[in-house]
Amino acid sequence: MHQGFHAMQLGSAGAPLRRVERAMPTPADGEIRIAVTACGVCRTDLHIADGDIGDRLPIIPGHEIVGRVDALGPGVTRFGLGDRVGVPWLGRSCDTCPYCAAGHENLCDAPEFTGFTRDGGFASHVVADARFCLAIPAAFDDVHAAPLLCAGLIGYRAYRMAGGTKRLGLYGFGAAAHILAQIAIADGADVFAFTRAGDAAGQDFARRLGCTWAGASNEAPPAALDAAILFAPVGALVPEALRRVRKGGRVICAGIHMSDIPSFPYADLWEERSIHSVANLTRADGAAFLEAAARRGVQTHVTALPLAEANHALDRLRAGGVEGALVLIPEGAEAVARGNP
Repeated sequence: MHQGFHAMQLGSAGAPLRRVERAMPTPADGEIRIAVTACGVCRTDLHIADGDIGDRLPIIPGHEIVGRVDALGPGVTRFGLGDRVGVPWLGRSCDTCPYCAAGHENLCDAPEFTGFTRDGGFASHVVADARFCLAIPAAFDDVHAAPLLCAGLIGYRAYRMAGGTKRLGLYGFGAAAHILAQIAIADGADVFAFTRAGDAAGQDFARRLGCTWAGASNEAPPAALDAAILFAPVGALVPEALRRVRKGGRVICAGIHMSDIPSFPYADLWEERSIHSVANLTRADGAAFLEAAARRGVQTHVTALPLAEANHALDRLRAGGVEGALVLIPEGAEAVARGNP
């Protein structure tokens, strides 16, 4: 019998996460309890920890969760005990506001977000709304599936918003970009990777994945871009990217938080260039992306760390230079996380 669970909890913005022990939760109507085997570390987790967004504390971060169902709440029929599931950023929507009614649950007026407004996966166990959980394709083990739940999924939503581009620029070549680059290249696009100035390792990583060109974010690519997607939370990159896209090109801002965008000449926006933001995800996004990732043979590049090293993982992400994605593994879950799906 489960006596309790442990987690790495954020008590106040800017403070280190600390290990806590809690009573094991019982899932309510429509919920499932999941024994976590892997949880990716996302830049949004860093924004939450640093106090850039949110104020609902204490909170257990983490929204790229993979695990096994170990308890069912009343009314759950979609999953059974032992099923492998993923828990993404959107934890629940109201189903009644105009946005939900129109199929835009990502813009819900009263949403809940995993690891932000409800406890997430930097833990041994998590409770989630079964309706918003995703089945994980057999092509991925738990560790390599975890970054797909946000880095991959939000990147894919941004990619579809870019609109069938043949020359795609990716600003900030981290967890999201390294997944999306593989999707775009498989679709026949030329991908141009932009990193911090001097990040030779990141540029080499992009080239190894098949990117046509890699350089610093303030450099001009060898051809005008059809679209650019910004994963780096740097507002100054918006006008920079606008100058690199062709007439009618799009700049997509894919992060939940960004520094202020500086002023820029109207001429940089003219000729039907546009700027868009991506907000959250839908369940349909999740199903479409996971199928596409498996079909295209996406390989996530991950570094796995024990859950107890969550603060170290956030420090590494804050400092930059992470190749691919970081994934936390709860104590005792190592064999399951790296085993067969």
